[in-house]
Amino acid sequence: MQTFLLVAATVLMVVIVIPLVRVWKGPTVFDRLLGANAMATKTIVLIAMIGYFYDRIGMFIDITLAYAALGFISSLALAKYMTAEAHPEEAQTEEKDE
Repeated sequence: MQTFLLVAATVLMVVIVIPLVRVWKGPTVFDRLLGANAMATKTIVLIAMIGYFYDRIGMFIDITLAYAALGFISSLALAKYMTAEAHPEEAQTEEKDE
């Protein structure tokens, strides 16, 4: 089982690097955001596998949940910021309505 986990973790580390091309060359900010989210998702799985490898799955699951929540919140914040940047006139009317 240890050998399987090591091979799977190694393959997963290689797969994590693939979306880096999208993050680096993405034509739009949203493409870069999707690449970063893909990397984060695979990193969460890798952290959980490391926890299983070290028999500390409870602690590592807490870490993965925190990492997932941080990734989700940062994605929402960036999407909200980019939407407001793309349509500044709508953002100004929303502020006046409040």
